[in-house]
Amino acid sequence: MKTTPSPFPYPVRISVMGGGNFGIALATVCARNGIPTTLLVRSEEVAEEINTKHKHPRYMSDIKLPHNIRATSDPATALSDATYIIHTVPCQYSRDFLNDIKEHIPNGTPILSASKGIETSSLGFMNDILHETLGDEREYAFLSGPSFAREICEGVATAVVIASDDLMLASDLAGLLSDDSFRVFTTKDVIGVEIGGAVKNVIALAAGMCEGLGLGTNAMSGLVTRGCGEMRRLGLTFGAKPSTIAGLSGVGDTFGTCFGPLSRNRKFGYRLGQGETMDEIRASTTEVAEGVDTSIALVNLIKTKCRGYRLDLKYPILFGVASILNGTQTPKQGLEGLMTMPFMMMESFDERY
Repeated sequence: MKTTPSPFPYPVRISVMGGGNFGIALATVCARNGIPTTLLVRSEEVAEEINTKHKHPRYMSDIKLPHNIRATSDPATALSDATYIIHTVPCQYSRDFLNDIKEHIPNGTPILSASKGIETSSLGFMNDILHETLGDEREYAFLSGPSFAREICEGVATAVVIASDDLMLASDLAGLLSDDSFRVFTTKDVIGVEIGGAVKNVIALAAGMCEGLGLGTNAMSGLVTRGCGEMRRLGLTFGAKPSTIAGLSGVGDTFGTCFGPLSRNRKFGYRLGQGETMDEIRASTTEVAEGVDTSIALVNLIKTKCRGYRLDLKYPILFGVASILNGTQTPKQGLEGLMTMPFMMMESFDERY
């Protein structure tokens, strides 16, 4: 629970859009802090189970949810009186979802997005999708950082960052969500936070493949470090602050996603490294590994927005993962290619863009 009183002079109600793992986790954070919280889920059957048994029937079903979380499948009920709305629907599904429910979102209600990735059709980040679907007459914020949903629900110490062009909104949201186990920092570097949140999932796929191939700790450590360098290079190209890439939403989230046992993207990459096909992996799980779609979109974004000679040498890990997912090469061939690629002798990405 919060150790300091809320600074808000008005009643706060929060609605969370998306009943997956992370939606459940952020709803739990809000409810633990005494905030009336509504969770918008896809089916009324799921809503009924959450409301009566205080658990989700499919996601983290062993976790007991706070009693002040109410669930509904009706967007009008969930959203009409919300002071703040948290969006957790996966990136690739966000545009259609937001277009379907936007009539129920009150004018001017701020949106906090916890979704990460790059849309494959538009090559847009979540900031682009939100502005294009919900308009420019409201403020937006973006949450990222090393934050596994189960650990959040269990009250394990977690630190994240919220980015917004409106630093007062970021600070207000940080005040609402922070408690003794969930610490929120703030920044105005929206693009830095978005790039970190997208690229780290692709690096995690590569790290999982490395582990699945049994290449050892040296190889994985080198791969993750160089992957963070590619993240930094891309961030600098788009105007991100180096400190953001080096912070919670960049390197911090990358470490958690690449080495954490709960990481969906690392697991997906591990199974690819073990020889399973993408179709086999997808058929065996209901969880979304965002890095798969993001990887393809990321390479297309680099080709579209980044200038320069031999982009494949500047982003060998990002390009390599995409080629594996496209079926151009196997994980073994891709990781061997990283060791035999032409040398770029400088280690520092600041010295050569």
